[in-house]
Amino acid sequence: MKIIVYEHVSGGGYAEQPIPTSVLAEGFGMLREIVTDFTAAGHEVTVLLDARIAKLHPPLDVFCILPIYFNKESERFLKNVATINDATYIIAPETGQTLQSLVELAEQTGKISLNCESKAIKTIADKAALYEDLQKKGFRAPKTLVLNRSDSLAQVKQAIKRELSYPVILKPIDGVGCGGLSIIKEEIHVNTAIEKVKAVSNATHFVVQQFIVGEAVSLSLLCNDKKAMALSLNRQSITLAEPNETSSYDGGCVPFNHPLEQEALSLAEKIVESFSGLWGYVGVDLVLAKDYPYIVDVNPRLTTSYVGLSKVANFNVAEALINSVINGQLPFKHENRGFVCFSKVETPTPSTITFQKAAQSSNIISPPFPLDEKTKVYSLVVGEGESLDKAMRDLEEAKKNLLYNII
Repeated sequence: MKIIVYEHVSGGGYAEQPIPTSVLAEGFGMLREIVTDFTAAGHEVTVLLDARIAKLHPPLDVFCILPIYFNKESERFLKNVATINDATYIIAPETGQTLQSLVELAEQTGKISLNCESKAIKTIADKAALYEDLQKKGFRAPKTLVLNRSDSLAQVKQAIKRELSYPVILKPIDGVGCGGLSIIKEEIHVNTAIEKVKAVSNATHFVVQQFIVGEAVSLSLLCNDKKAMALSLNRQSITLAEPNETSSYDGGCVPFNHPLEQEALSLAEKIVESFSGLWGYVGVDLVLAKDYPYIVDVNPRLTTSYVGLSKVANFNVAEALINSVINGQLPFKHENRGFVCFSKVETPTPSTITFQKAAQSSNIISPPFPLDEKTKVYSLVVGEGESLDKAMRDLEEAKKNLLYNII
């Protein structure tokens, strides 16, 4: 098929604006890995790329790159270019209904959308409805309050005091990753946490959750609107910061062995199967507490863990994604070979020559783009190995080589 792939951060979603470089490292990494897999499966891939990134000639194994220069130009290109392609795949955050609106646009073209149905995305992106639905279905989730942005500080504090106990997690209702998220250990920090949420989200509500002690994990699944198959349990490296600091998603490992692994895999499948309109790739976030997994979020989109899964799976995951959407077929069986660990690394701004050198490294999935000397620069780096220890050592070596070559 002819497939157009659009990743929001690198693909022009921030045209004429500063590009958030930390999120760019994840976004470009996902873009690069999935288009590599689409191409390997024999498909002709076209991507949209912010002109500032396109001029650097980043490593992308695609048929065609369309540079985007202006705000909202990417939406027009998606609509027009879809007419000469067979299918569209969107990689974007739920924040501000971005993913939903872009998938709706793709659906309106009449071509194949490889994403989950836009109605399902809308349902899951509404975290107030999501947590209520999960509770009704009997899934164990952290106790959650959905509070109004217009509530007074006194009302928010009273609600937390009445329903929860500190520490708690306060986060945007439409957030992605760890943007705007805080861990609050004392009531005195509630106001700062609310302001942190307002800085990244315009949503009318925000979320306060019980803090669950445990291992933060995600699961990668393929589904066909009826059945779901969990392909891997993935460890997440997350920095939970207090309100005056920045929380961050730092990377992960695929797969992750844990005593609750089978229970987590089964739970994720049941959760995804309980919603209609989910097909293709879906991610589920859990916290593995001492005795039981807790559901934290459902992501009706590609997640960063794909950069690991695509390397350890014994089949082409992107081709399996297509089969699950178009034919309703899930892999007959699957095995993971070895381990992959990945991490975002902050680096000095490289020269164009140093950037090109870094881009050629097999361990660097997303090179450190030299976009603005005043902006922090990030790279997404991977390590691979037959064991988790070897993958982690390979990752640390790759980090050292990256920093040595740039400095």
